[in-house]
Amino acid sequence: MITDHTFDPDGGGLILVDKPLGWTSHDAVNKIRGAMRSVVKRRNFKVGHAGTLDPLASGLLIIGYGPGTKELQALTGLEKTYVGTITLGATTPSYDRETEPEPAGPWEHLDEVAINAAFAGFRGKSMQRPPNFSAKRVEGERAYWM
Repeated sequence: MITDHTFDPDGGGLILVDKPLGWTSHDAVNKIRGAMRSVVKRRNFKVGHAGTLDPLASGLLIIGYGPGTKELQALTGLEKTYVGTITLGATTPSYDRETEPEPAGPWEHLDEVAINAAFAGFRGKSMQRPPNFSAKRVEGERAYWM
């Protein structure tokens, strides 16, 4: 879904896209790039995004086109808010829906106070630890091979 926007190929601009579940950020950029290139009749027309969203995530994807692509780098460091759903007692090896949940552990003993206390650790700034499934490299080797 694309917000109401006036297309100016020479001035460039930004488009706010509600990326659907299942699409990669690259999929969204490719669809917009193809549509814009067919209008401007230029193969080298630039289109890019301000940060990748996981294919298993939906949400705001900021896409820039033409000279507007130069604005994208300044947007990547802005504060973001994430919203999600959890299943108590369950975990996955990849920390997301990419892998099957492991057998659920006990959760019936948790009450609202305990759950809110655990949520407190997720509020504010935090450093993320990439899961073992990440493509992150450690000493030149992919972490998932180590």
